[in-house]
Amino acid sequence: MDIPAILDHIKRGPWYQGQVVHEENIPPSDGTTAVLDPPLHPKLQSCLELNGLWPLYSHQAEAIEILRTGDNIIVATPSASGKSLCYNLAIIDSLLSDRSSRALCILPTKALAQDQFRALELLGGDLPIRAAIFDGDTPYDKRATIKRSTQVLLTNPDMLHLGILPNHKSWSRLIQGLKYVVLDEAHVYRGVFGSHMSNLIRRLRRVCKLYGSAPQFILCSATIGNPGDLAHQLIGSYIRVIDRDGSPHGGRRFVFWNPPFLDQDFENVPNKGNHDEGGTAISNRGVIKKVARRSANYEAATLFAELVGRGIRTINFVRTRKVAELVCLYAKEQLAQVNPALARRISPYRASYLPEDRRRIEKALFDGELLGVSATNALELGIDVGGLDATIITGYPGSVASTWQQAGRSGRAAEESLSVLVGQNNPLDQYLMNNPHVFFDRPVEVALLSPNNPHIIQPHLLCAAYESPLTEEDESLFGPSYASQVESLERDQLLRYNGSTWHLSPDTSYPAETVNIRSNSHHSYLVVEQDSGVLLETVDEDSALFQLHPGAVYLHQGEPYLVSGLDHPSRIAQVKHHDGSYYTQSIDWTGIGIVRELESKSVGSVKVYLGEVEVTNHTVGFKKKVPFSDEVIGEEPLDLPPRVFSTVALWFDIPDTILESIKGTRLDLPGGLHALEHAAIGVLPLFALCDRNDIGGVSTPFHPDTRKPQVFIYDGHQGGIGISERGYQIIEELWKATLEVIYKCECSDGCPSCIQSPKCGNNNHPLDKQVAIDILRVLCTTTR
Repeated sequence: MDIPAILDHIKRGPWYQGQVVHEENIPPSDGTTAVLDPPLHPKLQSCLELNGLWPLYSHQAEAIEILRTGDNIIVATPSASGKSLCYNLAIIDSLLSDRSSRALCILPTKALAQDQFRALELLGGDLPIRAAIFDGDTPYDKRATIKRSTQVLLTNPDMLHLGILPNHKSWSRLIQGLKYVVLDEAHVYRGVFGSHMSNLIRRLRRVCKLYGSAPQFILCSATIGNPGDLAHQLIGSYIRVIDRDGSPHGGRRFVFWNPPFLDQDFENVPNKGNHDEGGTAISNRGVIKKVARRSANYEAATLFAELVGRGIRTINFVRTRKVAELVCLYAKEQLAQVNPALARRISPYRASYLPEDRRRIEKALFDGELLGVSATNALELGIDVGGLDATIITGYPGSVASTWQQAGRSGRAAEESLSVLVGQNNPLDQYLMNNPHVFFDRPVEVALLSPNNPHIIQPHLLCAAYESPLTEEDESLFGPSYASQVESLERDQLLRYNGSTWHLSPDTSYPAETVNIRSNSHHSYLVVEQDSGVLLETVDEDSALFQLHPGAVYLHQGEPYLVSGLDHPSRIAQVKHHDGSYYTQSIDWTGIGIVRELESKSVGSVKVYLGEVEVTNHTVGFKKKVPFSDEVIGEEPLDLPPRVFSTVALWFDIPDTILESIKGTRLDLPGGLHALEHAAIGVLPLFALCDRNDIGGVSTPFHPDTRKPQVFIYDGHQGGIGISERGYQIIEELWKATLEVIYKCECSDGCPSCIQSPKCGNNNHPLDKQVAIDILRVLCTTTR
């Protein structure tokens, strides 16, 4: 693939307006092989040679050698480096030597389980390996046989939590012989999901101990900043890290693509005396007013159509299910104008499709029937979809790690591949578009967990008590907070002590059913089609008030529905078909109260705090917006109950010098604080492995608890998940990056690229860009 020629062709197109702001050439790398001593079982080595997988890369050989010593391992190497072979070889080699040996492979998605099952079958060939998938799609008439005879079980965390551990007696043969437990794609186990997973693994180890087994753990992860620490938190035991990649890689051209402005004109406003980094002064006659950029979705769809139109096999990653459908639809319309046959060779893809539809799309992409897909991060994980040539990433995925993971889905052969990051109109994306070196020079983020969060660990202790009564010895598994958590559950009459063990109270029947391991919501809302009564899907409690309020437009499998009613006691949302002429966005009000200060520090002359807070979030209305243009065509009020939850926050004081200056010149302090809060929240995901939706903020010129101006940034999950702690640790870096985002933005008064937030409950009012810059300059100056 001649990438320079392709880019040159795109740049000569009529729609190109200088969108390419950076090109990074990543050179190819040669692989390094190694020899095992002693060698693998001869039958297994023959299979490897037959499939072109021999000799082993150095990291694969290192993994086998360490596993032979009995240690746990985590293999943290880039996409397409052959990580899955590390555990498949260990499992098959063990089975060939000991037929009673068993293995459990835990994969985060059903699609990945299907993919790894095919890989295991291909690798095993005619070898006598009995492998099976056990998940929600497994037919009931096959489940008894799977429990009785399977040697290698592939499942997902949800089925382990709901189906296997609570019913461990029926899985006794598997558990008794368990030699290996595999956690593939371990980097996805972060935040709330990872905190649940950490407790789930402790429950698994506890059940294994009941049956006399002590399996080794094999974790595989994309590159992250703290693989050893993450793995240790997940399994609660010593683990060795393998992070030197021995696989070969073709070169990659990585392009940063920033959509052009929609309108550019001059506005006569007073010159504020600002200069850009190059020293060019803004005109005294006015400043260039650049309000909004062209939609990143439009740019991605056009790029997608351009590449597919040239026969380039492409995957286009997007942030939401709705956008996956819309981008594909728009690309189809463009392709249909030049080559209708090609329009039929692209498809959307997302996890909520029926299993048979997902399998069909995956197979069509692997076989080359499809030239491209527009997908959510459901395809970010290591599903083998054949050799792709190009990746489009529509909007920064929220972390360096996830960006490289998505980029790595193309370029699996020795040839050069193309990756394009299309910037969205928000502070973080625009910061990276203006500072591409920050992305390419930056170490990959650390993954954050909070397994001892009471709202997460306590439900798992109830699940563990159902599986087998709790004892004092379980503290070695669940950690130092175990005793206090059990005491709390006993006080709430959920556990009963009989003198030596804790049992579930008689009123608690099957606690696993009440725990959503991918969220800290304990309840779900049902989405029901009004006319037919058909259940469409479920939505966790945390999201329901934002997504399923009356009047909301909800997208299900590409079809828009209008929420006609929401019943809170029964947790049922009634929906009916909608024409899709607009979509909705909720408007909310947020208040915050300080419960307890945990710690504080002085950064220069500025005091920064970390503490427990109570957040009250109230959805008060919603906007109606036109797709793609995001034009607001209406706004309606709502009367819904507030959501109140406890979490962790960081907050900081504003220096007296800048407060006196703002007061003396009668500038807009609330607007400046509000603008600073928006931009800081937008930039924080650059430093913590989280999504923008995982955090929230509140700013006020007078907070009743501190009696002074304050800016809060808090974790958006009950009990906190470690994001605010990370922000507290790197507060100086956060201030500097936030200042750069606002200062370098070319707008006059603030825009979505710097201080405006699409989620602002106050309709982005008040906001004052210049006051935010003034405050941040003082904050950054005090740290020198």
